[in-house]
Amino acid sequence: MSPERRAGGGMSPETIRKLALAGAVTGFGMAALSAALMLHPPGGPESAPAGHFQAAERPVADFAFTDGAGAPLRLADFAGKVLLLNLWATWCAPCVKEMPSLDRLQSELGGPGFQVLALAEDRGGAAVVLPFLEKQRVKALAPYLDPTGATNSVLGVRGLPTSVLIGRDGREVARLLGGTDWDNPAVRRQITDVIGKK
Repeated sequence: MSPERRAGGGMSPETIRKLALAGAVTGFGMAALSAALMLHPPGGPESAPAGHFQAAERPVADFAFTDGAGAPLRLADFAGKVLLLNLWATWCAPCVKEMPSLDRLQSELGGPGFQVLALAEDRGGAAVVLPFLEKQRVKALAPYLDPTGATNSVLGVRGLPTSVLIGRDGREVARLLGGTDWDNPAVRRQITDVIGKK
């Protein structure tokens, strides 16, 4: 019989003490692991909650698109201002859901130093996008079109909507994957912080 067991099958006080200590150590380890996961969730230290920007400091390659009338444009044409480049499509439900608050964002913050560049990825181009914007009563957002979807490849976009916050220097500051509420004070603060930087 093991010396750690008492007669009758019960455990000795010494065994109980050891098991209790091991349990406490294990519990502390699990707590520490949980805390670490909260501070650094899977996906890296730059991961962000859904609906919020994820920090990203990198250059943005220039690319071509058109305005609603078909006039050619390039990203470089908007140099010197903070841009919120929002890639969307009329068939994308989260894109449609966030459109009213995105329109308000442009209406309230848009100006010489900031612009929402809502770039539609619909293959049908203006024939599809312009009636949609009118039906949605979008007033502040100007229509921009990329029917070839080339921008997705240039920016490494994995899905719609994707919003890229670009600083005055033309570098990507942050990226938001999926839809969000652009009236959310926390999200707006992230944008105004970039606008305020000189």
